[in-house]
Amino acid sequence: MTTDRPLAGKTAFVSGSGQNIGRAVALRLAQMGCHVVVNGSTSSDACEETAARIRAAGTEALVAMGDMASREDVARVTQAALARFGAVDILVNNAARRPHKPFLEMSDDDWHGVVDVALTGAFRTARAFLPGMVDRKWGRIINFAGMKAIRGYFEGAPISAAKHGVWGLTKALSTEFAPHGITANVISPGQIRNETTTTDDPKRTPSIPAGFMGQPGDIASVAGFLASPEARFVTGQMIAVNGGEET
Repeated sequence: MTTDRPLAGKTAFVSGSGQNIGRAVALRLAQMGCHVVVNGSTSSDACEETAARIRAAGTEALVAMGDMASREDVARVTQAALARFGAVDILVNNAARRPHKPFLEMSDDDWHGVVDVALTGAFRTARAFLPGMVDRKWGRIINFAGMKAIRGYFEGAPISAAKHGVWGLTKALSTEFAPHGITANVISPGQIRNETTTTDDPKRTPSIPAGFMGQPGDIASVAGFLASPEARFVTGQMIAVNGGEET
């Protein structure tokens, strides 16, 4: 391990890493020396672009396409990750869906389409990779919530419920696996530009004390710290990255 590449020799699995925050996190971990499993459910071209940029950073990448809502897909992509790299040391559960619909118009499929990605998917990936982390006495789990989800999305009950569930799951994992050298934390982003946006939305910035919207790299920097050896004493926490907005 070197100070500029503190994750050399480690492997990360980052769901939803074909664009935006997920891609930024995957690239940050690669810059820190990590091999990365890139995951997405729809655009293989976007995931291949992420993988190419990871390889350009000098580490290895595997593209494992699959829907985190699907038991079969999660089993397939996690097995592919372990077959390629032998272990996954850092799990980043970023994949999510955020449809908006009035609560009284929601079907069971609407509910499960969201909860099965954000919450059940996080459960299944953690279950797949934690045994190896326990064996090696080292691991990092980084889940995502979201400021609006924690507050309660208007016409977004499934994502709010799922993200509160992710927070509970994270707290439980942090308690159970801390004795094994494994940390589990949540990042809760505020108002973040997407990677193709070059200016802030003037309707949104007045509510941000910092006076500007965040960028995917702001989230990736926090994820990089949480994944690092320096964060060994940080676990069971929700870290808000939101420019000072009320959470």
